[in-house]
Amino acid sequence: MGYRAGTGARLCLYLRRLDWNQVTCQDPITMKKLWFLIPLLAVTLTAMGQSERVKILFDLTSKDPAVHQATIRHVTAMSEAYPDAEFEVVMYGGGVFMVVPEQSSVTKEVRELVARDNVKFVVCEMGLKRHQLQLSNLIPGVGSVPDGILELVQKQAQGWGYIKEGGL
Repeated sequence: MGYRAGTGARLCLYLRRLDWNQVTCQDPITMKKLWFLIPLLAVTLTAMGQSERVKILFDLTSKDPAVHQATIRHVTAMSEAYPDAEFEVVMYGGGVFMVVPEQSSVTKEVRELVARDNVKFVVCEMGLKRHQLQLSNLIPGVGSVPDGILELVQKQAQGWGYIKEGGL
């Protein structure tokens, strides 16, 4: 009994080239086994590929305290829901004021989040200079990067997810 030429037959020919001579293209039972194993292998490989640690960037440029509070809510909820994920809040422009204790409405919350292993807050050094601030003026534990926009671009190129805070 022959088996019609198609994807399965091409697969058999490919397997034969790999010296898998025990595969018989004429046997429908062998073909059914292959059609079962191939999707199973694909699902297994897909699941294995998704075990990579999730990494998410939050882009904050707003000076608005309501946006700061929303950012804190998002980072808090996500870091609690996904403790194995990594989160980084990148602040530049007016966003730097979120981590200036005298001007921030979320100082306490930032201090708590900075203490977590999976959450990081970083400020653009150019933004600090523009607003005549220094790292010592910020909430302890907040870091800095030379360029906030470049930080976002480089991290996205490394596979980090991106969330723009304070959008329309």
